[in-house]
Amino acid sequence: MAELIIAEKPAASLKIATALADDKVEKKSYKDVVYYEIKHKGKKIIIAAAVGHLYNLAEKIKNGWSYPVFDIEWKPSSAVTKSAAFTKKYVDTLKKICKGADEYTVACDYDLEGSLIGYNVIRFICGQKDAHRMKFSTLTKDELVESYEHESKHLDWPQIEAGETRHYADFYYGINLSRALTLSIKTTGRFAIMSTGRVQGPALKLIVGKELEIKNFKPVPYWQIQLLGNIKKNNIEAWHVKDKFWDKKEADKIIINTKNKEAFVSDIKKTRFKQAPPTPFDLTTLQLEAYRIFKINPKQTLEIAQNLYLAGLISYPRTSSQQLPESLNYAKILKNLSRQSKYSELCNELLRGKLKPNNGKKIDSAHPAIHPTGESGELSDRNAKIYDLIVKRALATFSTDAVRETVELNIDVNKEIFVLKGTRTVEEGWHKFYKPYVMLEEQTVPDVKKGGRVDVKEIKLHSKETQPPKRYTPASLVKELEKRNLGTKATRSEIIDTLYQRNYIKNESIEATELGIKIIQTLEKYVPELTSEKLTRHFEKDMDAIQEGKRREEQVLDDTKKVLTKILDKFKKKEKDIGRELIKATDITRKEMNFLGKCPACKEGNLRTLFSRKTNKKFVACDRYPDCKTTYSLPQGKIQTTKKVCQYCGTPVIKVIRAGKRPFEMCLTYNCKSKEGWNKNSN
Repeated sequence: MAELIIAEKPAASLKIATALADDKVEKKSYKDVVYYEIKHKGKKIIIAAAVGHLYNLAEKIKNGWSYPVFDIEWKPSSAVTKSAAFTKKYVDTLKKICKGADEYTVACDYDLEGSLIGYNVIRFICGQKDAHRMKFSTLTKDELVESYEHESKHLDWPQIEAGETRHYADFYYGINLSRALTLSIKTTGRFAIMSTGRVQGPALKLIVGKELEIKNFKPVPYWQIQLLGNIKKNNIEAWHVKDKFWDKKEADKIIINTKNKEAFVSDIKKTRFKQAPPTPFDLTTLQLEAYRIFKINPKQTLEIAQNLYLAGLISYPRTSSQQLPESLNYAKILKNLSRQSKYSELCNELLRGKLKPNNGKKIDSAHPAIHPTGESGELSDRNAKIYDLIVKRALATFSTDAVRETVELNIDVNKEIFVLKGTRTVEEGWHKFYKPYVMLEEQTVPDVKKGGRVDVKEIKLHSKETQPPKRYTPASLVKELEKRNLGTKATRSEIIDTLYQRNYIKNESIEATELGIKIIQTLEKYVPELTSEKLTRHFEKDMDAIQEGKRREEQVLDDTKKVLTKILDKFKKKEKDIGRELIKATDITRKEMNFLGKCPACKEGNLRTLFSRKTNKKFVACDRYPDCKTTYSLPQGKIQTTKKVCQYCGTPVIKVIRAGKRPFEMCLTYNCKSKEGWNKNSN
């Protein structure tokens, strides 16, 4: 007999097999699914993988589009959705090889999802009630061997219970609320798939709240006064010390009082301050930084980080920790990193000193902060960017404070004070290790003494208006959701993506569509509980309580059913009213999202996306058909308007979004000059 080790992904199964093998790794397959056989200290071990969730929740008995639905069960994913049909061969493979095992170990990711994935394989496929559990944060040989040698003799039941509770609750919310919304539309005689969920509603409410704040914003005029001149032939610009003037008469008076007057430096202030090194990355700060520097959205950053983890290059990315514990053996990681020429000099410099990271406050009991393992590999463009960012961040945390100096000059013009500020780096410290990602401005102030002359070229009055609040970006929204304890570190970016897919929001600077706004306004009017942050936060506390052994799955799910039943009863009474309000917004948003631009052929019609039942594909046509028969084909993927027009052919430029690939822009003309090199840019 043998021991069966279950990994979460095929790439992880190979890493585990290679790490534990005494000698060679024997590769085997069944139904094109690869698994491995090895000997570890003479013991036969089989290592096989799931591919994420092999089991998902579904209704026990489908009863049309009715609600509420609480009678659900675990079923093979292949039986739940067509898109998961490929998982059946993994189930079949595990069923075959588990027959030759008498010991079982779960080596899936050590989090709620990984624990549940492993447990479902153990109970539904292997027919076991318990198993051993490996816990690791990197897929390096040393850590995998250590994890196996010191594995837990039992499964991590609190994590499993919390994970299963979350799946049940999310299914209850998702299926019931989405059905309720969809059926409300059906009462109008129309049909449109609608969705919301436990976190989706509160997240959309945040965006809509910001959108309404922007729409209702009334700008207030103000004025600023700028001095342009030079000191010792160095051009300068300074601003009046008062900054904003809300009364133009006051500003005009200063312009008059300073006209043709001499200026001198009346005061000089120099301030030095230290900048502590950054804290190590948790998932949210990595997503924020990747968006700030590379404009890679949070969902893509997580996908890239997951690939780097599976390649053994970084630690587990789904972590809330900003701490690197001493048990990591910093010196070993840096020595391994130093073998990469790009980091050799930086690592060797750190190794000459005392290694102590500038740990942050956030902790995660399961995993440390994201860090490089020291291993190397060939990386594609975006993977290389995220890897370099993670490495540089880790190195910077071990460095010293940077020292910056701010010099502030007060310039007196007939007793009116203008301020000139400049800040420069005096000691690089950690900046050296985090280049080129520091991005701090270096503004120097001319070397001048108190009383020194300032030659004034012009004193200008600038008329301005207050600006509305900035819209969320995908990254800043992830940060806001974390701040409000909405969703989890692993799901926040997916929630945002769902809002895009449902056409509730649009654009990179996130804007709520008419449909998104109307959904929130309607739910707030009739069933405000569905957009409440309070319910979601309470649920997250329940999840923590389950992991701490203070609450049980049955208790939390009973509470969830009671709350949902009450909400759905209230919804059903207002179903027709809700439907009437939502269908109007659905039509407006559909027209808005399908409109691409003016027709370049007839100059009068509008181009819009349509769906052909004959070809089962989307295409573009002029809305003046049959007078104008202009049509264009579309590539596969989600199509978004850009409001741009091709400079060569005059057709609208669209953005194409495809799963797992970089979005790209293209015009509608097949053989347009702009398409040169298109294949390269669209990969």
